[in-house]
Amino acid sequence: MRLTENFWNFRSVSGKALIGLSLVGLAVGCKKAAPPTEKMQAMPVMVQTIALGDVPSTNTYVATIKSRRSTTLQPQVAGNLTKILVKSGDAVRAGQVLMQIDPLKQVATVEAQQASEQQQKAVYQYNTSDMARQEQLYKNGIISKQAYDQAVQAIQNAKAALEAAGAQTRTQRQELAYYQIRAPFAGVVGDIPVHVGDYVATTTALTTVDEDKDLEAYVYVPTERAAQVRNGLGVDLLDVSGNVLATTKVDFVSPEVDNDLQGILVKAAIPKSATRLRNGQIVNARVTWGASQMATVPILVVSHIGGQSFVFVVAPAPKGAGFIAHQISVKLGEPVGNTYPVLAGLNPGDRVILSGTQFLQEGMPVMPLGPSAGASAATAGN
Repeated sequence: MRLTENFWNFRSVSGKALIGLSLVGLAVGCKKAAPPTEKMQAMPVMVQTIALGDVPSTNTYVATIKSRRSTTLQPQVAGNLTKILVKSGDAVRAGQVLMQIDPLKQVATVEAQQASEQQQKAVYQYNTSDMARQEQLYKNGIISKQAYDQAVQAIQNAKAALEAAGAQTRTQRQELAYYQIRAPFAGVVGDIPVHVGDYVATTTALTTVDEDKDLEAYVYVPTERAAQVRNGLGVDLLDVSGNVLATTKVDFVSPEVDNDLQGILVKAAIPKSATRLRNGQIVNARVTWGASQMATVPILVVSHIGGQSFVFVVAPAPKGAGFIAHQISVKLGEPVGNTYPVLAGLNPGDRVILSGTQFLQEGMPVMPLGPSAGASAATAGN
């Protein structure tokens, strides 16, 4: 009986101990499940206060560089090429011989004409001597007036024949010069599609000569800009990367519309300092129509999401303690240099966040830095 009572007493005490330990463990577990609350630290960011400035209104079109002096050389006579004295890319001077066509046939023609001229000269000289004799005989009354007149007529015919022969000789000599193809002006030789031995006609293109000075940019402006296009508009010529190759102004506006392109041709002279431009080169021409007051933001602070553009600005925290990052949608124009003109979404005085934008989230605490930080701190204190 005593052993049984001790057993039940021990069991009762053990059960109470286990219940006590369980309550202590539960209390400890509940205490660990409640994490301590900590305030998020503000992220330092550089800011820029939005202000209005002159932003140029521009459009970019395709332009072709052309030389005011450019020609395609074609022969004025037919024959076989015997010499090509230059190669593509050579710089030549005015009058320099570039090619030669076989002149042997023409040389023979010139020599034959020269012989004919000498024959007519001999006839004229004989008639001149005979005229002196006939005149003396007429004065002495030995021959009749009719015979004298015939002698006068003979010398006049001989003189006319000699002059005609001389003119024909000069013509044949001038045509002989056509067998040498010369540069009409100083420039650079283009492609040479012919070869020595080829037979060329007056319609054969032998080569081109382009002058690399006095270049112009040919730009076709859409007709909807007809009321705005005028002389003096600024034009920047750009390469494919957007780098400026030359800066110039419109100096010619066509009075007619090109029916094929439905555009208005404008020309802009290229300064001689633009050594990277060549005749026939295709570039982009950025035409500046004017300037207007707009806000601008750096290109790198703009994020594009779902076809829309966004920037982060500094906004007061909900309870007035510090600042937060606030993302807003903006409408942008065409980039000008490294900035976007802002058409809508920002107002003067807004502070755009410039740094750390890839780490920002809506409502994140920020600490403005930079020239606008003083104004931001004063606003927060109020």
